[in-house]
Amino acid sequence: MKLLYLLLLFYVVRSEGQKDFPHLRKLKYQTDPSIQTAAAQDVIRRLIPDRADEFNIQVDPRLATDDKDVFTLVTDEPSGKLNVTGNTGVVATWGFYHFLKHHCGCHVSWGGKQLNIPVPLPTIKAPAHKMVSNDAFRYYANVCTVSYSFAWYNWTDWENHIDWMALHGINLPLAFTGQEAIMQRVFTQMGFTQKDLDGFFSGPAFLAWFRMGNLQGWGGPLPQSWINDQLVLQHRILNRMRSLGMIPVLAAFGGHVPANMKKIYPHAKVSVLRNWLGFQSQYTGTTIIDFEDPLFAEIGKRFIEEMIKEHGTNHIYATDLFNEMRPKSSNLTYLKRSGAAIYKGMVSADPDAVWLMQGWLFQDYGFWQLPQAKALLTSVPLGRMIVLDIFAEVYPFWQRYNSFFGQPFIWAMLHNFGGTMDFYGKLNSVNVGPTKARTFANSSMIGTGLTPEGIYQNYVMYDFMLDQGIGNAPKNISEWVSGYAKRRYGVVNKHVDKAWQLLRVSVYSCNRSMHDSGDNVIFTRRPYLHMWEALWYNPKMLFYAWDHFFHASKTMSSELFRYDLVDVTRNCLEILIYKYYKTIINAYKQKNPVLLQRASKDLNEVLMDLDTLLASDRHFLLGNWLEAAKSLGYTDEEKKLYEYNARNQITLWGPNGEISDYASKQWAGLVKHYYGARWSLFTDMLQDALRDNVPFNQGKFNERVFREVERPFTFDRSLFPTRPRGDSKFLVAEMYMKYRRALYTFQ
Repeated sequence: MKLLYLLLLFYVVRSEGQKDFPHLRKLKYQTDPSIQTAAAQDVIRRLIPDRADEFNIQVDPRLATDDKDVFTLVTDEPSGKLNVTGNTGVVATWGFYHFLKHHCGCHVSWGGKQLNIPVPLPTIKAPAHKMVSNDAFRYYANVCTVSYSFAWYNWTDWENHIDWMALHGINLPLAFTGQEAIMQRVFTQMGFTQKDLDGFFSGPAFLAWFRMGNLQGWGGPLPQSWINDQLVLQHRILNRMRSLGMIPVLAAFGGHVPANMKKIYPHAKVSVLRNWLGFQSQYTGTTIIDFEDPLFAEIGKRFIEEMIKEHGTNHIYATDLFNEMRPKSSNLTYLKRSGAAIYKGMVSADPDAVWLMQGWLFQDYGFWQLPQAKALLTSVPLGRMIVLDIFAEVYPFWQRYNSFFGQPFIWAMLHNFGGTMDFYGKLNSVNVGPTKARTFANSSMIGTGLTPEGIYQNYVMYDFMLDQGIGNAPKNISEWVSGYAKRRYGVVNKHVDKAWQLLRVSVYSCNRSMHDSGDNVIFTRRPYLHMWEALWYNPKMLFYAWDHFFHASKTMSSELFRYDLVDVTRNCLEILIYKYYKTIINAYKQKNPVLLQRASKDLNEVLMDLDTLLASDRHFLLGNWLEAAKSLGYTDEEKKLYEYNARNQITLWGPNGEISDYASKQWAGLVKHYYGARWSLFTDMLQDALRDNVPFNQGKFNERVFREVERPFTFDRSLFPTRPRGDSKFLVAEMYMKYRRALYTFQ
């Protein structure tokens, strides 16, 4: 009887945890299966042109199981080709990559590919191998990713990235490119001039925060050529996503209006928000139209209508209320009306509209108590809002807010802030979090997602998170990591396996409520006397991993191995810099000029060596970021503006360093000419202070470093290499022999 009771209880919990949202299910099937089949085949041809004919792709919507995606794999007899069938094009592509990954030991990532496919293909005998997704959706991207990583993407970049999305089963991608053209039309029709909009739109590298209502005008004015080109680019992006059966998420109106709103509409109810993160009023203090003003819903309707007229729709629209800004009232009626106004603007233009909202606002625990959260979340009919539990690996909100009071939600891993590059991850949290949320009684979870502010770092975390969308969970992390290393390099190597296991239990096993950000690394921050490196792990574990990577480098040499070899070395040298920094500070406090001078020389030398090492790999070049920005400009004035945007975002982040170093990058060129120059000035002024027997003046240093290093760098137009220089393996060997002993004594 006890066993029967437990089985019954399990069934009840599981059934309660599988809420049905038929309105969302039907959104999946809006593109003809023949178009999706062709699009999936094209992805395969681009990836493996010489062997694409060995795969037969088929899209059959009938294969789906309720709201779950399904693909099947079986070898065709007697041709030996693999038949891959999925209920959508993206699912069929996912099935193809599942075969490459788990049957052929291949790997496709942001950093490169390992496609050593066996000849002939491995055989999967009938009956077909069938895989069912754990959820309905796999979501991708953060509003900020569009600026931190995609700002300078051209169509080639987007095509490659959409292929990567499809291979990994992502079917709900954010598609925010080009929305300024829609805004321009709506506000021009309402009587605003281009001059009004020039002070409204931000520059290209800061559009994410303009769209969220944090900023206006900063980094602009936005050229008309940019607005036009991004609109054309958005057409290509959407066509490709839809051809694969993806559901691109379009933008909606969130209340941010040009500053002249009251002049044109004197009776409009607007409020001016407080300045955001220290920015001057010229660039912040944005104007928001009140949700209770009928004009709010009218603008929202016009925005969606213009969006649909231009791009068509898949009926899911994203916008965020109160992003990093508290509502003016905690009154429940006010909050409920605010959400209802957003929704009204959507459904008045599109009766099938669904509002997707990033759950970042709930980070403000002090304001969003249960009644306030419930008022906002229930302002929309159930199933007509999707909440991104955007930071669930660190601060999950689904449990605090009772599955968001029944609204469907997506368990998402944010992981990265600003596109910074330090080693960091929470494998254990990612391993158990989605399963716990999915099986929670009355769970309304409908998917998993990746929501990083910036990509191109810590790929192992993203690959692991993507695997939560299918197969058994939780997983044996140790076995998974060994498999990851084998697939990534295409070989089994005992040193590599040991290195990755050491990384698994150290840098990728953060068990604190902390996140990855520029504040974790001292050398990419403006120097001062009281700094600390965020170390949640024993750094010796990282150094031992470096030992194993060094030994493996004697026999391994693939592109992905070299990339990881440089990356591990980079992180070790980063910690060595911290050691020399502590020596510098101690020498200053002890008034020991000899030790201070020696430690200053050591720190500067490591920085220069690090720059040299990073210059040997294409993934770590400042020049690529800058040249990509300039390539989108037509005139020298446009190229100059875009380069300034690119330089400012990764350094000062604002005219006066308002968010300085938040989006720091450990790139060749930046390390030497920006971070290195700051540290040289800092240590010089410390030595001058000892010599003159006066206290170090932090205020004077801040003024000088801004005037002499930081601000000039953002306006500089010096060229930086876009191709690697030097042999990574040789340089790592040099630095290993030079610095490994110094790390043995790290405290």
